[in-house]
Amino acid sequence: MADYKLFKSTFGGRMKSSFGLRVLGIVLALVPSLVMAEWNLNFTPVVTLLGAEIQAVHTLVMWIIVGISVVVFGAMFWSILKHRKSVGHKAANFHENTTIEIIWTVIPVIILIAMAFPATRLLLATRDSSASDMTIKATGYQWRWGYEYIGEGVKFYSTLATPRNQIDGSAEKSGTYLLEVDNPVVVPVGKKVRILTTANDVIHSWSVPGLAVKQDAIPGFIRDIAFKAETIGTYRGQCTELCGKEHGFMPIVVEVVSEEDYQTWMQAKLAESGAPSFDSNKSYSVAELVSAGEQVYNANCIACHQEGGVGMAPTFPAIKGGKIATGDMAGHLDIILNGSAKNPMMAAWGPILSDLDIAAVIAYQRNEINSSGDYLQPSEIASARAQ
Repeated sequence: MADYKLFKSTFGGRMKSSFGLRVLGIVLALVPSLVMAEWNLNFTPVVTLLGAEIQAVHTLVMWIIVGISVVVFGAMFWSILKHRKSVGHKAANFHENTTIEIIWTVIPVIILIAMAFPATRLLLATRDSSASDMTIKATGYQWRWGYEYIGEGVKFYSTLATPRNQIDGSAEKSGTYLLEVDNPVVVPVGKKVRILTTANDVIHSWSVPGLAVKQDAIPGFIRDIAFKAETIGTYRGQCTELCGKEHGFMPIVVEVVSEEDYQTWMQAKLAESGAPSFDSNKSYSVAELVSAGEQVYNANCIACHQEGGVGMAPTFPAIKGGKIATGDMAGHLDIILNGSAKNPMMAAWGPILSDLDIAAVIAYQRNEINSSGDYLQPSEIASARAQ
C-alpha cells in the first residue's frame, strides 16, 4: 500500500484519470511474463517446397496485417490523445463523409484481392495430386490408421506404440510420447506421394505438419492430397479431427528414406505379407495363445475395455465377467469378426486382425481376464471366416 501511495504521489498528478493508472498497472504486471516468455514465431520446419511456399505466404500476410494494425491503431490512439477533451478539443458534429467511406472500403478490398492470389494458387497446388510417383490409401479407424500401397500389394495397420505405463503416468514420458507407432509409413525421398484418405467409422484427419499436408478422412468418401519430401528423416503427425475417446492416441509417422532403403523395406513388407500368419499344422497351447493375446489386447482393446477388462459401461462393456467373454464361444467369435449391430462402437475386427491374433485375444479374454478354460486354434478362425 505504501508503494502504491508513493507511485500515485509521484505520477498521479500527470495522469488525468484513474483509468490511466489501471492501464499502466496492467502493462507493468505483464512486462515480467512477456520478458521471460519463450517465443516461437514459426511453424514446424517443413521439408517440401510447397510447404516452404505456404509458410512464406503466411509470413507475408502476417506482416501485412501487422502493418495495417500499426497504421490503424496508431492513427486511432494518436487521434484520441491529440483531440482529447482535457486539452480543450470539442467533438466534431458531422453525419457522414462519402469520400472517406469509399476510401476505407476500396483499400481493404484491394489488399484482400492482392493476398488472395498467392493464397488461392497454393490452395490449388496442395490439391494437385497429378503426376504422382506412388499412391497410398490411408484409412482412419477408431483409433489407428490402415495403409495400402496401391499397386504394390502391401497393406498394414499403424497403431500407437507408446507404452501404457507412460500414458498412465507410472513411467517417464519419452521425447516421442504419443507420436510413435508400430508400423510407420515409408516413402522414398524426392518422389511425389499421393495420399488417398477415407475412414471406416467416423471422420478423422490425416495431418503431418512437417510435410505440409492435412486432409480429412470421411466415411464413404475418398479425398486426396500429395506431398514430395526433399529431405530424408522421420516426420510425425496426428489425427486432427476429434474422433472419440482415444482421438489423441492415433499418431502418424512418415519415414522418408533413400530409394535403395525404400526398395529394401518394400521387399521385406512383401515377404512379410506373403508369409502365412500362423502354422496351420501347429496346435498352439493355451499358454502360447494367452501370451500373444495379451499383446493383441494391449494394442487394440485396452483403450476401450480398459486394463483387466473392466470396461466403461454402458458404451464399452466389461470383458471381465461379461456375458460375451464367458458365454457361448460362437457368439464371442462372431462379435470380434463382425462387430456389434447393437453397439456401433464395437467395430468388426475380422478385416484388421489375423487368424492368430483373433485366436490369441479370445484365449486371453477367456483364460486370463476370465477363467472359462476354453479357446480356439487359428485354423478354426480361418474355417469360421470361410463359412
